[in-house]
Amino acid sequence: MSTTTSTYLSISQNLARYQQATADQPAVKTASQYYAANIGSVTSISQFVGNYRLLSYALDAYGLGDQVNNTALVTQVLQGGVSSSKSLANTLSNPNWAKFAAAFNFTGEGASSISTPTAVQTTTTNYVEEQLETQEGQQDPGVQLALYFQRVAPTISNPLSILGDTNLTDVVQTIFNLPPDTAATNVNAEASEINQLMPMSELQNPKELTQLTERFTAMYDLDYGAGGADASSPLIVNSDGKSSTTANAASTILSGVISGNSSATSSSTASLFNNVLLASMQSLTLGG
Repeated sequence: MSTTTSTYLSISQNLARYQQATADQPAVKTASQYYAANIGSVTSISQFVGNYRLLSYALDAYGLGDQVNNTALVTQVLQGGVSSSKSLANTLSNPNWAKFAAAFNFTGEGASSISTPTAVQTTTTNYVEEQLETQEGQQDPGVQLALYFQRVAPTISNPLSILGDTNLTDVVQTIFNLPPDTAATNVNAEASEINQLMPMSELQNPKELTQLTERFTAMYDLDYGAGGADASSPLIVNSDGKSSTTANAASTILSGVISGNSSATSSSTASLFNNVLLASMQSLTLGG
């Protein structure tokens, strides 16, 4: 039976193959071809925002697809650029706006900058990855979150940026068993706590990032069971509502994570991880 962890590992270990398969899908391929063929004709912000297909593609590539009809906001973001720390893109809570504005930097680099081969390739790559994550999320939201975290987390340098992104917030709160309503009541306090539990430098370390992502999928499996990945498959459910198969698999993964903590994290962080993970494990009634 598939779990969030097993599906995530299968994709992450064969990511290039999954990306190529997604890029070759007819709808994705057609959208990418249209973008590459037409983005070079854009000469102004208004022209870019006025072309629904180009704008939708670009916004999807930066995780902002739900804003495609909010053209007034998109226009203001692009007009403000990213050179000033006070620009709209740099002050919106979602860090994806700053990335989007930097990629389509009409005011700072000119319209021609958005259609260079490198710029087109970057946007296309991001779009394909977003499509892959979205499609996986239709089967198991945990897999989508894990892939998103693995891709986006290395670009984060401030815990407030994590809290400005609901996907990253969900992942981090799951890893550390943080109450979901904490950020709503005291953003700065949760940002400080996240920075203590997970120094931002860890996100730029591939080994530590992988361990964090696998901690998330294991905790997600414990919380939601294997049904999240394959809701049609029967589960053996314990008295606490956890599936026996998922509980055993997740516990094995978490045991491995705990044993490796000392080499990948500071002793204080490892201790915090251990307490959270062991508490979760101890609440399980493992099946045979």
